[in-house]
Amino acid sequence: MITDGLALLSGGFVGFTLGLIGGGGSVLAVPLLLYVVGMTDPHKAIGTSALAVAVNAFANLAQHARRGTVKWPCATVFGLSGIIGAALGSSLGKLMDGQRLLTLFGLVMLIVAAAMLRPRAEGAGANVHLDRSNAPKLIAVGLTVGGLSGFFGIGGGFLIVPGLILGSGMAMLNAIGSSLLSVGLFGLTTSVNYALSGLVDWPIALEFIGGGIIGGYIGSRLAQRLAAQRATLNRLFAALVAGVGVYLLWHNT
Repeated sequence: MITDGLALLSGGFVGFTLGLIGGGGSVLAVPLLLYVVGMTDPHKAIGTSALAVAVNAFANLAQHARRGTVKWPCATVFGLSGIIGAALGSSLGKLMDGQRLLTLFGLVMLIVAAAMLRPRAEGAGANVHLDRSNAPKLIAVGLTVGGLSGFFGIGGGFLIVPGLILGSGMAMLNAIGSSLLSVGLFGLTTSVNYALSGLVDWPIALEFIGGGIIGGYIGSRLAQRLAAQRATLNRLFAALVAGVGVYLLWHNT
């Protein structure tokens, strides 16, 4: 019962941060599963978190699709090419020693924290279409980002959003909405790969997802009221992510 409650609360916290400030929140899923919920296998924590991240991404994607902010052709090319990278990356991640993988994960958390503090570059505009000039860039960037997402079992939204802007020049609003398709596809690919090796804890994953849905709803509602403090919230959360990253490095080296 205690583990079930901690899984719900941890999922709720991740969903809350995603709803409140957007990308970057899912990077806390693995540390929460390990050090709060009490999972002992780093690989199983990665596989379980990837499934939870994928489900939450697809749920948020439906909301953005209704608002018309998803650029489906560009998002599809980016996402499908990234599936190959996620499959390769997750296969490589399964082969790596768990403690070494967590050390690298700590470094990634520091990079995520730094990325959250940097102002996001805006795209050219909303009138972006898939064509011969941007398709190769979308495929190349999608493959690379998918590989990193699969290797670490993270959503990778902090890389996907600027990757979509770099590859197509789409506006920030469209990049955020379109990125969720890739986050879901990469997470699903990673979780399936890990599940084939028995590295997904299904009950905990379902509890984590349930908490994430509730937390995401609360966070998104609160985000509207705290829109003026968004920069401060980003800095505070970046500090939290950096602190957890330092702890991972200290604990696993």
